[in-house]
Amino acid sequence: MKKYIFLNILLIISFNCSDRASKEVKKVMNYKLTWGMISNYLEGESSCRAAFTLHNTTNQTLDNKGWAIFYSQSPRKVTNHSDSNANINQINGDWYSITPNKSFSLPAGDQITIQYDMSNFIIKETDAPLYPYLVLYDEDGNEKEIRKIKDYSILPFDKPEKINRGKNDVVPIPNPENRYLSNDNMSLLDEDDIHKIIPTPFKINSNDGTLIINDALQIYYTSDLKSEAKYLREKLRQLTGRKFSILQKDYKGGKAIVLRTKPISINKVSSEAYILDISSDSGLMITGSDPAGVFYGIQSFMALLPIGIFQSPMSSIEVSNMHIEDAPRFPYRGQHLDACRNFFSKKEVFKLLDIMSFYKLNHFQLLLSEDEGWRIEINELPELTKVGAQRQHTSKDAPALHPSYGSGPFAYDDNTFGSGFYSRNDFIDILRYADERHIKVIPTINFPGHARAAIKAMEARYQFFMSKGEETLANEYRLIDPNEKSKYFSAQGYNDNVVNVARESVYKFYDTVINSIRNLYEEADVPFTFFHTGGDEVPQGSWSNSPMINTILDTMSTKIHSMDFQVYFFRRAVNLLKKYNVKIGGWEEVVLKRMENRDEGGTEINTEFVDKKVVPYFWINAWGQEDLAYRLANQGYEVVLCNVTNFYFDLSYDKNPKEPGLYWGGFNNTRDAFETAPYDIFKTTTTTPTGQPIDIDNTFKDKERLKEKNKKNIIGVQAQLWSETIKGSKMLEYYYLPKIIGFSETAWKERKWESIDNRKLREEDMLKSWNIFANTIAKKDLPRLYYIFGGFNYRIPSPGALIENGLLKANTEFPGLEIRYTMNGSDPTANSTLYEKPVKVTKNVKLRSFDSAGNSSQISFVKFQ
Repeated sequence: MKKYIFLNILLIISFNCSDRASKEVKKVMNYKLTWGMISNYLEGESSCRAAFTLHNTTNQTLDNKGWAIFYSQSPRKVTNHSDSNANINQINGDWYSITPNKSFSLPAGDQITIQYDMSNFIIKETDAPLYPYLVLYDEDGNEKEIRKIKDYSILPFDKPEKINRGKNDVVPIPNPENRYLSNDNMSLLDEDDIHKIIPTPFKINSNDGTLIINDALQIYYTSDLKSEAKYLREKLRQLTGRKFSILQKDYKGGKAIVLRTKPISINKVSSEAYILDISSDSGLMITGSDPAGVFYGIQSFMALLPIGIFQSPMSSIEVSNMHIEDAPRFPYRGQHLDACRNFFSKKEVFKLLDIMSFYKLNHFQLLLSEDEGWRIEINELPELTKVGAQRQHTSKDAPALHPSYGSGPFAYDDNTFGSGFYSRNDFIDILRYADERHIKVIPTINFPGHARAAIKAMEARYQFFMSKGEETLANEYRLIDPNEKSKYFSAQGYNDNVVNVARESVYKFYDTVINSIRNLYEEADVPFTFFHTGGDEVPQGSWSNSPMINTILDTMSTKIHSMDFQVYFFRRAVNLLKKYNVKIGGWEEVVLKRMENRDEGGTEINTEFVDKKVVPYFWINAWGQEDLAYRLANQGYEVVLCNVTNFYFDLSYDKNPKEPGLYWGGFNNTRDAFETAPYDIFKTTTTTPTGQPIDIDNTFKDKERLKEKNKKNIIGVQAQLWSETIKGSKMLEYYYLPKIIGFSETAWKERKWESIDNRKLREEDMLKSWNIFANTIAKKDLPRLYYIFGGFNYRIPSPGALIENGLLKANTEFPGLEIRYTMNGSDPTANSTLYEKPVKVTKNVKLRSFDSAGNSSQISFVKFQ
């Protein structure tokens, strides 16, 4: 069970000396740097210990001057050892450096180990130092050269103190044996017993006979469905290679494809509802309550098509006759994307929107500003993208963004993801693309915390205009009190990421940005109806020592605590947003206020925004706050559930050190997103984020329940993709697929087990429901993902396996996947031996899961004993 981490980094130091001397220095100045975990079993202020080892493989001594190594690492507070020859320094956020102490001296052929402690556990390869680089200094301390570290590798984790979150971690380290036991209650089902469509419709009936879809069928549509008709025609062209005719005219009879709208109500829902009929005689008819309903009918039709058609076009497609009546349980079915910690291109956003639309999600919260990046072009404030959209080596205090999350020292460097932004045209394209798919884009400008990129950009603007002697222009959009000395430390390790809400220029800035974004919606001809303010994680200590804040306090007849200025800002933001007539989203903190024990961080619900179109997004569904969403809904707020333990797709699938992702809220897989009861989350909150079992009857007996009359205030659910650990499109897709499939079912369909009060009976029904769902994913949804919308990099779970009495037994999390194995030491391929039943083995075994498209999992290794 125990694993160690060691990261081997080959550090090549080469100076740009001239002529022959330069070549000689490059030849001999070679260093090797290794990093490894020592233990997560520390007690006290620090939780873990790690070490760098610097190997001098040159022919000369490395002394204590003229160099430093910088790198990014998941932010933790550092404690250096008193006897260390060098210090590890947390400069800001996740940006660190290694600097030599006076005692540092590394003779040729020798090595030095630098141990240090950190405040939180490190259990993942994605926790390790990223993109270390060397900075060289001249005798006066001026930077003269920056060098990338050329080689960087991570050795396997090999001891439990390197993987467990402390000595008492109850979550087992994943291995084939415990995976097998976990999967043992799953069973393979026949095709007739699995779902035909995910998310599953309210009502579905199969009928005898089939319909042949080919270009002989014309597409009729009513005037309000031109976009949907063009969308269907294009999908059919891709699948058949033929061009279908579309006609805006009334359907008079005969075999055809018909798209139409009329008032309908399915399960008491009359918005986004549809009826789909496939008939050998009349063809394909999709009737929607509105264009969105017709669009979802098209998606259901696509889901009914044979998987093979997505692989290679066929001029004719045979589909079974079917009758479907369907409508969503929630009007809000959302997906969030953080494009700031790491940037994602417009093309990557389009693919996410495509898969969202296929699984009938209809809201897209796009995070456009954060500490680590500003991602949307604002004409009035060009500094926001010139400064705030790129990261590079700099100093903490400079009006620029330093490296974060492995972005390295050079902006826009290859294979880095810290720099980039959406131009005005890009954002307009995103709006239109989403609108065509009935997805509402919710832009997010995070204030007053998480605002470092905006602050640095406006400081660059300030310095530019001050250099020209134009002080009024310099201060027009400034976001800080230059004399503020407040002490705070944010959740991500920053002490300079909160705007000063006493400045009027803060509100001018915010309004300017919102108005510019609103104008983009107008240019796109897309309604601007929803804006998200962020508003989370304003650190304790903000505004505690600010002359500007004190000036406002002096005018108040009743003094308030400095942290109450978060409410002060949000009140002003809500008033500012009135003229735009939008719903106002914010993380749950925006509708909370400090209690009397404010210095301890206690909060209570602030009801002053109940009737002001404010929608809190509930995310802390643990640590005693499990009922907060229901308390908010019972007070009259519309609420979106964003439960960290169920819907945070950036949390790792499991504890395997090679599985990327975070884990502060536990681990999160497809089943977690599926097994959530939105109206009664106590039923499905059975463990803590650290994996401890919860006695749900006793633990939650005094928690506030959602009142029946306030169910309407839970307007929906949203999945989150925070991008600290996500680098590029392949990782992004791996994180959300197949999790988004399980989430879509929770968003669309109320399951019978959600209303079963008896825990034993409920969990029996949950298991049965999940088994059907997992079989469907394996046989239909995963192989389709290999081809649809250009194909995705989705995750296939590794097989479970054990050897018992000489027999190899294997299974998988998604029954219906193939398991193939080898016993000769080679890695399994799609041509390796197929596992069908327990088989006698006499050697070590490697196994791998495959779907029918050929995509495969990580390898499971079982040792023969």
